[in-house]
This record gives sequence, structure tokens and C-alpha cells, in this order.
Amino acid sequence: MRKFACSSAASTARAEKSQHRAALSRHHNHHQSNADPSQRGARRQSVSGIRIGARRQSGTAVVEFGLVLPLLLLLLFGIIEFSVMLYDKAVITNASREATRQGVVYSMPYPASAVIVSTATGNLAKNLITFGGSGTPSATVSPTTGCTTTGTPLTVTVSYPFTGLAIGSGVVEGTPLNPLAGFAKNALTLTASTTMNCE
Repeated sequence: MRKFACSSAASTARAEKSQHRAALSRHHNHHQSNADPSQRGARRQSVSGIRIGARRQSGTAVVEFGLVLPLLLLLLFGIIEFSVMLYDKAVITNASREATRQGVVYSMPYPASAVIVSTATGNLAKNLITFGGSGTPSATVSPTTGCTTTGTPLTVTVSYPFTGLAIGSGVVEGTPLNPLAGFAKNALTLTASTTMNCE
């Protein structure tokens, strides 16, 4: 009998504790539902403030990108134009070397200056990157008579007024790409010179 009484008392105590917890939970939920409207408004304001802050950050990112983009484009086009300029320099250097070699090779008679100049400038129009510019390469021979005797030096100099997108007045379908073309037109002249002894 005592064991049965103890177990029933324990079960009753557990039931009372669970009822007390349920009552506390209902009271807490009721308290939250009847919370101060100003607190709910403060929560809404904090959430809206977070949203506004996110919008401001995205707007700031757009402005920063707009400021950095011109610099990136300037750097990109500068790299491209510098690479093209080095390529054109290599082309005219090779042309002067070929023309000089033709002029010093032993033959009777030696090639005339006009033939050497034609060799230097003949293929440049096809190989140079001009960006639509009107600059044409030119060549000079020194001495002007070409080779006359064995052992004398012959020098061929090839010049080309480089016309790029920023340095010169690059033109695409008749439209100049550089707004400062009047100041920067043909601002850079590439020159290559080769000297060999007549054979």
C-alpha cells in the first residue's frame, strides 16, 4: 500500500509540474502578443534600417566601379597600344635588315639605292598595324650611291610615323577614335637602322 501511495503521489507531482509549465508558456505567449506597439515598431525600423543600409552599400559599390572603370580601360588600351607599337618596331627593324643585306651582297653592279629603298618599304604596308592611320613608312640609304667598293659600310634607315588609338589619330571607318588627335597626331616616329659592310 505504501509503494502504491508513493507512486501515485509522484505521478501527481509530475502532472502538477507539467501543468505549471504549460501555464507559464501560455502566459509568456500572451505577454509577447500583447507587447508594446512601440517595441514592435522599433523592430520594424531596425529591419528597414538594415535594408536601407544594404541599398546604400550597393549604391556605393556602383559609384566606386564607375570611378575605377576608366582607369582600368586606360590601362588595358595602353597595354594593347604599347604591344602594337613594339610589333611595328620589330617589323621595320626586319625590313631595314633585309634591305641592307640585299644592298651589300656582292654583285656586278651593286643594287641601286632605289632598289634598296623599294625592298625596305615594299612589304611594310601589308605587315604593319596602322589602326587606319595615313602614315607611310620611308627609307634612306647611306651612302646614297649604295655599295661601290668592298668593305665600305652601307646603312639603311627605315622610319614610320606610328598612329595608334591614343598616341596618334586612329581612324575606324572615317571616324577618329582619339578626341585629342589634333594634338597627338603622329606624335611618335619609329626608326630602325641597320649597317653592314659591302662584300
